Amino acid sequence: MSATVRIGRTADGIWTVVPEGAPTVLDAAAAIDAMVLEVVGGHLSWSLLAGQTIPAAVIDNVELAHDWLWAVYGERIAVAIADTEFTDGAEFTAEPAVPELVTAAWRLGFAYWATRWWPASTIDGITPLDDRLLDQEITALRAECELLIDDETASDGEAVDITAAVEVSARAADYALAAGGGTDRPAGALSLGRGTGGWDWRRCPPGLIDASERAVSWESIRDSGTTTVRITAVAAPQLDSAAPAHLHPRAFITTPVGTAEAELNLIGDLWTGATTTPSDSVSAVDVYVPGVGATPDPELGGPEMRRRIRELAAARLRRATGSDDAVDAPLLAEIAAAASDSDF
Repeated sequence: MSATVRIGRTADGIWTVVPEGAPTVLDAAAAIDAMVLEVVGGHLSWSLLAGQTIPAAVIDNVELAHDWLWAVYGERIAVAIADTEFTDGAEFTAEPAVPELVTAAWRLGFAYWATRWWPASTIDGITPLDDRLLDQEITALRAECELLIDDETASDGEAVDITAAVEVSARAADYALAAGGGTDRPAGALSLGRGTGGWDWRRCPPGLIDASERAVSWESIRDSGTTTVRITAVAAPQLDSAAPAHLHPRAFITTPVGTAEAELNLIGDLWTGATTTPSDSVSAVDVYVPGVGATPDPELGGPEMRRRIRELAAARLRRATGSDDAVDAPLLAEIAAAASDSDF
């Protein structure tokens, strides 16, 4: 386990240790595959899709971070950062003195990432992860990372039953049909168009909407001189009760001559809503929760990035039942999800 890293220091005294291409908390915006772990004296981060095992570090208190710098990056880098004559931008080979700590830190970062970005989808057959199992493993991993994390409450966690499968009653085919735009319309109304697509995961809290690129569908209907767009979004598979009103998603409809918005309400396992529009043509339908997320950036969280995340999650579930001692070995929640896949 090693990597070439570049060490730097900002004008305000913050140190950075960064492998090539790794994200840091100093970046203007984070990609949805960025894993971040707050540690004593700073933050560690990894790119999940790049397969990085050695983290990037942003260190705002070298004195506090000194105890783990050698463990994560090796003695040479720890000494270099302590050197007042250090040359900014120098490259070193990171060789962790305690590789098992680096492994535990990666797994903890991934577990936290999974609580936010795991792409649970009934449509695409990606089983949700059990929140209880994730919480238990996070507790256990925090105890393993005690050199990195100032956490007096960390413990070994409760014993975990990996056969505790996530119960899902619906079938993927049922939701794929629902997402296809088969909306009932008034007798005599004219269907002007319909479409199906995904949504920006950064614009909604986790656990509200299915992560598939086929989760959102719309139909434009002309009736009695009025054009109405009806929107349907498949609910996330783990959503077992109605969300509070302030978390209800909305649909923002763009047309060639103006825009319209509709609040979506949960009916069964579907978020649905409708609104009149200023045009018979629909250019785009975007689903979001007000106040959540930043300005969209396709490179950091667009359809291609989401596709890669779904493929990674599906691949991890496929290998979750096998023995694996790698850094990115499956979490207990993934093992349980894979075991329950036949019921999903």
